Amino acid sequence: MPSISSFYGIIIRMYFQDNDRHKMPHIHVYYAEDEAVFDLTGEIIAGDFPKKQAAYVKAWCLLHEEELSANWKLAVNGEEVYRIEPLR
Repeated sequence: MPSISSFYGIIIRMYFQDNDRHKMPHIHVYYAEDEAVFDLTGEIIAGDFPKKQAAYVKAWCLLHEEELSANWKLAVNGEEVYRIEPLR
């Protein structure tokens, strides 16, 4: 469960071989006590997340959609994913 980015107290992780439960490319995002699963365009597909932080995640996903997709392919194959620049 490597962390691929973090910004403004938000931690973004992509798990290895994690395509069984959600059946689509996604990331796991954490903020304080909140946790949600987002697709690679920044839409929440499971869980709850504060509105302001969800907007940050969506903006970050849209900026890094190609990198996220490349990381997803690596993760599904059990390969090491790389870090992605945080939102600034």
